[in-house]
Amino acid sequence: MFPLRRNRRLRTNAAIRGLVRENTISANDFLVPLFVVEGKGIKEEIPSMPNYYRHSLDTLVNELKLLWSLGLRSVLLFVKVPDNLKDNKGTEALNPNGLMQRAIKTIKNTCPEMIVMTDVALDPYSSFGHDGIVSEGKIINDDTVEVLAEMSVSHAEAGADFVAPSDMMDGRIVSIREALEDENFTDVGIMSYSAKYASAFYGPFRDALDSAPGFGDKKTYQMDPANRYEAMRETEMDIDEGADIVMVKPGMAYLDIVREVKNEFDVPVAVYQVSGEYAMIKAAAEKGWLDHDQVMLESIMAFKRAGADIIASYFAKDVIQLLSK
Repeated sequence: MFPLRRNRRLRTNAAIRGLVRENTISANDFLVPLFVVEGKGIKEEIPSMPNYYRHSLDTLVNELKLLWSLGLRSVLLFVKVPDNLKDNKGTEALNPNGLMQRAIKTIKNTCPEMIVMTDVALDPYSSFGHDGIVSEGKIINDDTVEVLAEMSVSHAEAGADFVAPSDMMDGRIVSIREALEDENFTDVGIMSYSAKYASAFYGPFRDALDSAPGFGDKKTYQMDPANRYEAMRETEMDIDEGADIVMVKPGMAYLDIVREVKNEFDVPVAVYQVSGEYAMIKAAAEKGWLDHDQVMLESIMAFKRAGADIIASYFAKDVIQLLSK
C-alpha cells in the first residue's frame, strides 16, 4: 500500500517549492549596520570583517545611495571615536557637532527617507571600553543611564528616527523615553537591545570600532548565555518601559530566544547577525569549506523562520544583490 500523502509532491521543482514557501527574504527585512570614522576619502576594509568597511562622511554618501538603490531603507549607525576624545564619562557622545551627530545629518541630507537608528552606549566613547561609567573597577548603572538619556536626545536633535540602546543598563529605556518626551521627540522610537548576551561572537566588531574593554569583561551587565527566562524578563521590562522594537543579540546561537520573544510579545522583534557570525562564514568560504552565498542565504532564512521581523546583518547588501540577479 502506498501513502495517500506524499510530501515530496510539494518539492518536485523550483516553481512549486516557491509557491508553498513559508518565508521569503526582501530588502524590507534588513537593517544595515554602518561604521563611520573621522577624515576624508576613507573607505577602509575591516581586517576581521572581509568586504566590510569603515567610511568617512564623504564616502558614506556613495554607500547610502547604493543601499537606497537596492531598496535597503534602514541603517544602524556606529562611530569610531578618536582616542583623544575618549574619557570615562562619554563626554564626546553629547557633542552636538560630534561624529555621530554629523553622520546622522549626512544620512538625512543624502537620503531623507532613510530610517536612521543610532547606537546608544558609552563603549565607543569610553577610555575604558565599557558601556558605562567606571568607578573603582565597577560599571555604575544609574549615572550611566543619565548620560544615555542625554545621548539619545542629542541623536534625536540631529535627526535620528530611532535610538538603539545597546548597553544593557537597568532602567535605561524608561529614562530615555522620558527624556525624549520631555524634549518633545514623541515620534522618535526606541529599538532596545533587550536580550544582549555576553557573547564571544563580538570580537571583529570591537576591532572595527576599537572598543574592546580595557579591563575585565562585560558579564556584569550583558546576559549570561546560559539563561533563557532572563531574556523574557528583560524584554518584558523594556516593553513596559516604552521600547517600540526589541532585539536579540547575537543571532544564530540564540534562535530559540528569538522564537520565544516572538511568541510571547506583540511588538516587532529584531535580531543581530553579529560580526563573529559574519566573519566565520567569510573565513570558511575563503577556505573553500562552505558555499558562501548558500550559507549566507540559509542563515538569513533561519532568522525569518525563527520569527525575526528585522534582521541587522553585514550581509544585507550582498543578499539583496544576489536575490536580484
